Amino acid sequence: MVKEFGMSRPTAADDAARAMMRAVVVTRPGGLDALEIKEVPVPVRQPGWVRIKVKAFGVNESEVTTRKGESDPEVTYPRIPGIEGVGVVDQADADSGLRAGQQVATMMGGMGRSLDGSYAQYVTVPAAQVILFETGLPWDVVGALPEMFPDRVRLPRHRPRPAGRRCRSAAAPPRSG
Repeated sequence: MVKEFGMSRPTAADDAARAMMRAVVVTRPGGLDALEIKEVPVPVRQPGWVRIKVKAFGVNESEVTTRKGESDPEVTYPRIPGIEGVGVVDQADADSGLRAGQQVATMMGGMGRSLDGSYAQYVTVPAAQVILFETGLPWDVVGALPEMFPDRVRLPRHRPRPAGRRCRSAAAPPRSG
């Protein structure tokens, strides 16, 4: 089940750095006690990047490895884990082809390792790492799908995709007009 955590929303671009969100944070290598739910700043979007309001994410062996301290040397602590996530566009460049409210998925590209991942209310990623999709499936189902996208639509792993690439699920409601 997907739960929404309360957070303060920025009212202007200058306020974004002060807005807070909840996130799962790996504070140090270790056991389950190394995971904490913390209030952290909402990430500020850089040009060429997209801020996604996370609706769901998958749990992978990668996050367990990161928590245990057995991941790549690029992982530093504290770190928000999560190598994949789904949600809706919150902010994007006007020329990115993305607009607020669109359903999107993102995965890999350093998420949860060299940059904070999807175990948070918001995540920022390069626009080329965002996959647009349309579906009527519930978020808790969609959250399990990103790791299957590369195999199913032949998108190579670890390589950015063009911004605006679309994937439509068979469960998506038909379009009218």
